Amino acid sequence: MQHATELISIIALGLVCAFIGGMLAQRIRLPPLVGYLVAGIAIGPFTPGFVGDPALASQLAELGVILLMFGVGLHFSIGDLLAVRTIALPGAIVQIGVATAMGAGLAWGFGWGAGAGLVFGLALSVASTVVLLRALEGRGLLDTDKGRIAVGWLIVEDLAMVVALVLLPAVAPALGGEAAEMVGHHAAPDHGLWVTLGLTLAKVGVFIAVMLIGGRRVVPYLLGLAARTGSRELFTLAVLASAVGIAYASSELFGVSFALGAFFAGMVLAESDLSHQAAADSLPLQDAFAVLFFVSVGMLFDPGIVLREPLAILGVVGVIVLGKSLAAIAIVLAFGHPVGTALTIAASLAQIGEFSFILAGLGISLKLLPPEGRDLILGGALLSITLNPLFFGLADRVSRWLGERPDLRRRFERGAAAPLPVRAASALSGHAVIIGYGRVGSAIGKALQDWNLPFVVVERDRRRVEELRSQGVPAVFGDATAPGILDAADIGSARLVVVATPDPHQARRLLTKARAANPGIDSVVRTHSDSERRRLEEDGVGLVLMAERELALGMMTYALRSLGVREGEARLFVDSSRSESQETPLAEPDQPVPELRQRRDEPE
Repeated sequence: MQHATELISIIALGLVCAFIGGMLAQRIRLPPLVGYLVAGIAIGPFTPGFVGDPALASQLAELGVILLMFGVGLHFSIGDLLAVRTIALPGAIVQIGVATAMGAGLAWGFGWGAGAGLVFGLALSVASTVVLLRALEGRGLLDTDKGRIAVGWLIVEDLAMVVALVLLPAVAPALGGEAAEMVGHHAAPDHGLWVTLGLTLAKVGVFIAVMLIGGRRVVPYLLGLAARTGSRELFTLAVLASAVGIAYASSELFGVSFALGAFFAGMVLAESDLSHQAAADSLPLQDAFAVLFFVSVGMLFDPGIVLREPLAILGVVGVIVLGKSLAAIAIVLAFGHPVGTALTIAASLAQIGEFSFILAGLGISLKLLPPEGRDLILGGALLSITLNPLFFGLADRVSRWLGERPDLRRRFERGAAAPLPVRAASALSGHAVIIGYGRVGSAIGKALQDWNLPFVVVERDRRRVEELRSQGVPAVFGDATAPGILDAADIGSARLVVVATPDPHQARRLLTKARAANPGIDSVVRTHSDSERRRLEEDGVGLVLMAERELALGMMTYALRSLGVREGEARLFVDSSRSESQETPLAEPDQPVPELRQRRDEPE
């Protein structure tokens, strides 16, 4: 029973300490992952107090890896990757190569061998998908072009690390490590590097073929049988059995890692109609064991290395934060994307996470990476994840600073693409100026086109501007807050400015510039905050729409109509609700709200 008690102690204390650490991290505006790692350090062997069993912790970590990789595969979208393949695929590969070379150079400076340098460099080259997604969601960037490129970039990095996890055991002996136990827990015979590598790739190929041909039919079919029973418990059990069972079977039958088996289990299930329900049902266990994974990783970290090797830690953080970021900026600019996109991608990659820990563990098990290498990787992860919000803020400030200096900005963006004229339209009057042409702006633009109403688009995405101009749509290339950009859109003679971007700070700056050039211009702005809506209304904006409120009012209208309320009464009630939500005590606006203007073809 002592063994069982030790297991319960690790799980109980791990979850409790992770909860406390995650809450504290959240309160000081750090990712909860930092709190989970610190919780592991607190119950690890290098700090006073309770010391958990590292062997049990490593097994819990392995189970966490399985569920973590299953979740990655479940959310893997080939369509999202193909949409940004022209930048994400070559960019991620080049960046991995550059970062791996920098990490290997750092390892060479530490006196390590080639195998240690390869593992160390690969671990520093891959960013954390968990940290990235949380950062993009928190800043409303996930559905933007920047966000899609960053996510596609990370997908390519994840796939590259999956390949590395497969190939490292095969090439370990040639790099100075030990051969992995690849078949049935018995050491594989030594056939030489190329034969071993060929056999490994052949087994992986067979496994992939079995999963893509048979697994795509069998796994969804079995889940469908469980779903038709009407038992939620059986369906959840079927999902978890698929994830863990396929991971185990892939290791026993094909000699591939648990991580790869779990990834393909999630990927084949992602194409099923049941994928969303499977993700929802397995998410609590995924989250719980992912937390235990980070706690177990923290237990292996010796915080004393920060005092013993401060220069080494600074070197690792420098590679992660500066080396990778500068490489990403150069790559993105070389492919003709704006500086703002390059800075966002750089901030997204300026951290490392879960795959780095998995690679470090594999490197140690293969006797390629020394234990201090794992400590340096963990220290770099803790510091880079902690600093990551600051780098996103710095990226925004640098982007705005360059936006106010268009000549300097164009000098950076001119590196690999022909200069794009700011303006490609004849002078207009009485038109609308649409700031941002994403999903919201493009819908407004299409409506104006249908009514044959004049408008100009101001957009920072070079490719989108080129596409609009090829369609005959007047488009201005640049940041709308930069000097001269709104002038190029004839803001002085415009009738309406539509701010379709979600950044409230940018919206206020745009309105100030627009009114300075055209005091009587009408305006409509989108926002996601009720307090920001009130502030914009105080500033005299013609119409401020908050997405969540308009969604609620639309659903309210349908609900009233569905329950028998007459259409006129329902709309009157909803309009009253909209008015009441706007009747908050407001300060006198600096400028009067422009009256709603009559449409050109509307009778007097």
